[in-house]
Amino acid sequence: MMYYLHKLTQVFPDQEFFRAFNVFQYITLRALGAAITAFLLSLMCGNWVIRRLISLKLGQPIRTKEEVNKLFELHGAKAGTPTMGGVLMLGAVILSSLVWARPDNIAVWMVIFTLLYCGGLGFWDDYLKVSKKNSAGVSERTKLVAQGILAVIVTGFFLLNPAVEVQSRSLYVPFYKDPLIANLGTIGTLGFFAVVIIGASNAVNLTDGLDGLAAGCTCTAAFAYAILSYVCGHVKIASYLQIPFYPFAGELTIICMALVGASFGFLWFNCHPAKVFMGDTGSLAIGGMLGVVAICTKQEMLLVVVGGVFVIEALSVLLQRSWFKITKKRYGEGRRIFLMSPLHHHFELKGWKENTVIVRFWILSIMFAFLGLATLKLR
Repeated sequence: MMYYLHKLTQVFPDQEFFRAFNVFQYITLRALGAAITAFLLSLMCGNWVIRRLISLKLGQPIRTKEEVNKLFELHGAKAGTPTMGGVLMLGAVILSSLVWARPDNIAVWMVIFTLLYCGGLGFWDDYLKVSKKNSAGVSERTKLVAQGILAVIVTGFFLLNPAVEVQSRSLYVPFYKDPLIANLGTIGTLGFFAVVIIGASNAVNLTDGLDGLAAGCTCTAAFAYAILSYVCGHVKIASYLQIPFYPFAGELTIICMALVGASFGFLWFNCHPAKVFMGDTGSLAIGGMLGVVAICTKQEMLLVVVGGVFVIEALSVLLQRSWFKITKKRYGEGRRIFLMSPLHHHFELKGWKENTVIVRFWILSIMFAFLGLATLKLR
């Protein structure tokens, strides 16, 4: 919406006052505007949202002492803290994006659709947990099917668009200017996009286990992809850095910066001790958005680096479950690699304070983002 203010300079070319509105055509200004708007919306609406969640009795269920004895001692006091706080983040991101992004950019609508779709899935999951007063929620199979449907929609958007269809089939990896695989084929492209979207969505979801952990890591990953979106959507910079150019990618800078601002605003209430949790409503949506933005910028593999903390958390769960099943089948008794997964709980049970785990993981997320951005020049 704000983008069109620069057209006033064409309507009133002789009016000095309207010439200042020319700045609204620049992505950099609108991206900063989106970040500030999302941050302020989060701050202004945060307490109201928390009060509403409390009045609706949408408190977070905590696993019982029988399920996780030591962890219950550490987190038992958090029982009843309102969850579904992701609605605050999603609302701030979407509203600020609608104000500052160009409405004629199809990628913007694709990302907004992803936020609403994954946010709706997460809301359903949170609601089941709260209503049944346990941590089960939506089954893993149902989540995978729903996320797979989203992958089909995103794949169709690219493969049915003649302008980007050929390039979208390619597989690019960091440090190489040319595609590693020139044509994945239709099934290969769908499978690859599904892995990116499902992996990213669930990785952020698994990271959301401590106060402010997922929100803080989201800030750095979203900021890195804001920069990636800008350079991928700028023909001269993309050509200089020898990375794929997508003309619509530049506007995604605004949504990514809106997510940065909304995450900072949410951290105001989510920092330890948290007044609200984002729940699956926020974490599934954030991960899905990052996955789709990575696809839209053709920097899917770089998400493994930029979102390094998310990847490590997801891998810790995968390794823990796999090793437990293997050893149970072989020895009759399941064994574990970590004291508990995801990895942040392992360090808690090792004796680290919750704040120590959170801040150290934030530091790692910043370094992973720097490392991911450094690959732009190393090609």
